[in-house]
Amino acid sequence: MNKEEVTGQVDQVTGKIKQKFGEATGNDRLANKGAADQIKGAAKETWGHVKDAANEVNKTAQTKAAVQKERANERAEASGRDTRDTITSAAQNVKDKIKEKLDDINQNQRNERSDIRRG
Repeated sequence: MNKEEVTGQVDQVTGKIKQKFGEATGNDRLANKGAADQIKGAAKETWGHVKDAANEVNKTAQTKAAVQKERANERAEASGRDTRDTITSAAQNVKDKIKEKLDDINQNQRNERSDIRRG
């Protein structure tokens, strides 16, 4: 409950008292003032409800934005991990292929030296 709701309710009660007192004493001006105060109080209270609803909408929008940001960060981190895994895997494959080729070259060189000695 906010200030407008409280003051609106107070204005409505005050207005009812003025209206009843004006009616009881035959004072139409006071009775009408009381009715006007009730209308003013109802408007204030309604404005308070509008403000509460707007605050709730704002909180929901902030929550939604925060969750979307968090999920986007999680997706970005997962994408980064996937990219990193792909790159390191590719590097490992290149290293293994180069080692295999170098092992073949080394073996061919040993075989050639062996052939030279025999021959």
